[in-house]
Amino acid sequence: MIKLLSRFAFNTIKQPSVAVFNTKKYDIDYLTKVNTSLPEEKQVKLSFFAEQLNENSARLAHECDTVCCFVNDKVNAQVLRKLSTQGVNLVALRCAGFNNVDLKEAEKLGINVVRVPAYSPEAVAEFSMALLLSLNRKIHKAYNRTRDHNFALDGLVGSNLHGKTMGLVGLGKIGICFAKICKGFGMNVIAYDPHRDQKLAESLGFQYVDESDIFYQSDYISLHCPLTPQTRHIINDHSITKMKENVMIINTGRGALIETKAVVNALKKKKIGGLAIDVYEQEEKLFFKDVSQEVLTDDVLARLLSFPNVIITGHQAFFTHEALMNISQTTLNNIYEFKIKGSCINQVHQQ
Repeated sequence: MIKLLSRFAFNTIKQPSVAVFNTKKYDIDYLTKVNTSLPEEKQVKLSFFAEQLNENSARLAHECDTVCCFVNDKVNAQVLRKLSTQGVNLVALRCAGFNNVDLKEAEKLGINVVRVPAYSPEAVAEFSMALLLSLNRKIHKAYNRTRDHNFALDGLVGSNLHGKTMGLVGLGKIGICFAKICKGFGMNVIAYDPHRDQKLAESLGFQYVDESDIFYQSDYISLHCPLTPQTRHIINDHSITKMKENVMIINTGRGALIETKAVVNALKKKKIGGLAIDVYEQEEKLFFKDVSQEVLTDDVLARLLSFPNVIITGHQAFFTHEALMNISQTTLNNIYEFKIKGSCINQVHQQ
């Protein structure tokens, strides 16, 4: 009898209708593949829109109760109010970061927010090391040379990673994966994170230090922390002055962790020996698009691109088959859980 009642209750639940914004072909492919592989009762109705979610495009979700968006979509107070008037009660982020969402306004409107806290930390950690190796051993320069049949080695001298000190800012799932990779290279690993796990440090063989010590002691610095008011521009003029000469900085976290103009000045003065970034604080209008036929109006980014010791990629650290599958599976499961239970383990709450 209980089973029959439970099944009847489930059948009365309306199939979630989801407006997926900012979609590329791979979003459509993976979300559709995962959705159709689910049992019929767990499937959702997906409507795909190439437009980014913003004040103007929010109207496209008028027939949906859920919107699914990405890191560079705008989910500010104005957007949330428009979504609320259209009957949207759930924002499903297909990413880990949620700094683009006005959580205070969402709570006020009764709109819940869910995210994908961990899709493939190995994907991002491995890409971080790929950036470091390319930057340190000048692989990007060698690649361009050899395509022009120039096999000279002048100017391509790098440094051993073995024995050097890697400073990690943030030690979540990605930071831990990256720490393991660095230890595999024989590096000395130090880490700054407000939440310390001494047992983890002992098992992996790294040491927790204060924020200033990361800058003073590191030969290389890699950023893996979330973007919060405390971490915004954690790399700035003041922190750069504490760093070793020719330090190399890797950022696969969030663009605004770095004050870009300060880094440009430090590169010009040769204080920073190299920079590799997969994220950029003004990436919203550029990344995930082909703007190769347009004039680049971002003078700061244009200056960064002019340095021979800078590598910039377009937010692709997460971009593996495994990660895309995990993102799609977790996103759809979040929607299903919330619609059935009214809550979700991956729900984001205002802090």
